[in-house]
Amino acid sequence: MTEQTTSPQGKPLVAVVTGASSGIGEATARRLAREPGASLVLVARREERLRTLTQSLAPASSADGNERAGAGRISWVAADLTDEGAPERIRAHVAERHGGRLTLLVNNAGASWRKQFGEGGYENVRRTMAINFDAQVRVTEALLEMLRASAPSAIVNVASIAARVPRKGSGAYCASKAALASWSDSLALEERPHGVHVGLVLPGFISTEGFPQAELVANRFTRWAVSTPEHAAEAIYQTGVGRRPERSVPRPYALASASRILAPGLLRRVMGSGGAAVMTTTTGPDMAERE
Repeated sequence: MTEQTTSPQGKPLVAVVTGASSGIGEATARRLAREPGASLVLVARREERLRTLTQSLAPASSADGNERAGAGRISWVAADLTDEGAPERIRAHVAERHGGRLTLLVNNAGASWRKQFGEGGYENVRRTMAINFDAQVRVTEALLEMLRASAPSAIVNVASIAARVPRKGSGAYCASKAALASWSDSLALEERPHGVHVGLVLPGFISTEGFPQAELVANRFTRWAVSTPEHAAEAIYQTGVGRRPERSVPRPYALASASRILAPGLLRRVMGSGGAAVMTTTTGPDMAERE
């Protein structure tokens, strides 16, 4: 008989991860699945990707012989989080599959379309806010009572360094992530008495399917700034299971966030310069619209 590993809070890990079909979400699922006894609910639009990921996380033995999380404890919900009924479908799945027990929610789903406001207007802001902020709020609302009932538990909201450092052509994305970051800070204060920790992860340039960072990777002078989904996943783990308040990925990016407070004028001059244009990289949704 194997020993069931528990989270540092002393309870078996039951986690919902959104945006789990690729990138940071997939890496987070793989990181959490390394925990013996962990149960995961993976959420994304692409069901075939979720099925393949679940199959790849089949039972494996650790060095000490304990069974790690396998297909029997991993399930998925294929859903577009901007759909009206998506949050309720996730809640119902957790209620049926895990008896309403939920110790970790990772709000990771997101997207970006690079457009200046003069060309994209409100419509680009609306669709970006819908997936990057509204969807996170609605999923959290649907699952909050479960998280409270399972306390101590945690919510990790995956925002972006863009929440602190604006870039031309990314106003809608920056605004959506800034909203998520500010809401996370307030939610942390509100939920602390209920035993629900709320943490924030601020990734910088992470190379994923949705955010290839091709322009930065192609330039030998900037490719050093690009990190991996696995680094972000570890930060999510530390913020959720380790109950840390905030993590930037990579860590030195926290200095960029601080510059907005310490030297806002200088930051605007730097980000408004021609050299900063390389930081507005082409995204997966951008490429899809061009096809």
